[in-house]
Amino acid sequence: MEIKDIKAVYFVGAGGIGMSAIARYFLHKGLVVAGYDKTPSALTRQLEQEGMLIHYEENTNEIPHACRKKESCLVIYTPAIPADHKELQYFRDKGFEIQKRAQVLGTLTRTHKGLCVAGTHGKTSTSTMCAHIMHQSHIGCNAFLGGISKNYGTNYILSNTSDFVVIEADEFDRSFHHLSPWMTVITATDPDHLDIYGTKEAYLESFRHYTELIQPDGALIIHTDLEMKPNVQEGVKTYTYSRDKGDFHAENILIEDGEITFDFVSPIENVTRIKLGQPIPVNIENGVAAMAMAQLNGCTANELRYGMETYHGVVRRFDFKIRNDKHVVLSDYAHHPKEILQCAKSLKELYKHRKITVIFQPHLYTRTRDFYQDFANSLSHFDEVILTEIYPAREQPIPGITSKIIYDNLKPEVEKQIIRKDDVLDFVKERDFDVLVVLGAGDLDNYVGQIAEIIETKDQ
Repeated sequence: MEIKDIKAVYFVGAGGIGMSAIARYFLHKGLVVAGYDKTPSALTRQLEQEGMLIHYEENTNEIPHACRKKESCLVIYTPAIPADHKELQYFRDKGFEIQKRAQVLGTLTRTHKGLCVAGTHGKTSTSTMCAHIMHQSHIGCNAFLGGISKNYGTNYILSNTSDFVVIEADEFDRSFHHLSPWMTVITATDPDHLDIYGTKEAYLESFRHYTELIQPDGALIIHTDLEMKPNVQEGVKTYTYSRDKGDFHAENILIEDGEITFDFVSPIENVTRIKLGQPIPVNIENGVAAMAMAQLNGCTANELRYGMETYHGVVRRFDFKIRNDKHVVLSDYAHHPKEILQCAKSLKELYKHRKITVIFQPHLYTRTRDFYQDFANSLSHFDEVILTEIYPAREQPIPGITSKIIYDNLKPEVEKQIIRKDDVLDFVKERDFDVLVVLGAGDLDNYVGQIAEIIETKDQ
């Protein structure tokens, strides 16, 4: 089905962060957009206000008339929906075209110039940064992001004139193999999702295959330190980047008084006096990658400077709630050992002489089983570590796999404790903190607002 032939779109699982971005794309195109989700949320309520028809009961009678014509209705589903879901089964039985979110994004990369960002970590921040630079430039872009941009209050950017689309290329379930990037950044290939891939070698091979999908005359911008070796088509240009080496990198980095500035070194044109609007050390490297892709597609030096200085970050990515001389409180989505290490190092650079405490909720039993030693090593870079129980997400418990296997491998000099998630707020009330970061991809983030309120009362 070509996009031009679609008159209605139905989402089975409408409320996910990625699904909602695509729903908004089709809403802006003026199509009938409807769908099912299990429970109402702030996001589904926003979508309803924007014109989407959503119901919360698994019931084929609730499917709107416009979504019952297989010739003109595209059905999009999330893999989180069970295969025996009544509505999904209805569309299958009637012969509708049914696509995963990743397949729809793949279609968009074949009808637009896809600027994609892949990698184990850093892809949400880098893609959001690139989208912001492009959007505020003379070029513009559409964007489908994996997090809520603080600049726009959404995970989606629309342009009626730009041919570019910025997409976060997700390796989970090999979703990024549906894409046909015009250009792509690869930030990292540290093994993850071994419940899907099985081995490190299969994970790396998946990224190698992804590089084969870059369109001829396009470009690959790859981190200098990756173990994975790309295999690009003829005509694809390959560039390297990192914080301090590669074709694109930073020089003259200055971190002081809560601000970060640096010079951007590029084979196209060097740009001096880059100032980070979200002054986090890890964003130096993310910014280099984002600027590289934006510059390769025509953004000027002044547009790069302005884009970087006005970038405000992503919700749950180094998301500061309190930032003063007495207390610092932030949340971060980091849930892989390398992400946690980057978080710890960034905070140590920013707050050299302050005690940094982390409350970490491990995400998935399989990830904990596969990387508990690495988690312990990364968490040991903090001064104090508070662990909660594992967030299971889609998984069933695995015997012997609990937060204690991380706890037992923390370095001896680290202050440490295990508490129940339900006891976190009482724990925060009883303690005082200097710098406190709440880490993880689970539901502990739901408490961050209350944690900040508790600590703010201590400032008064």
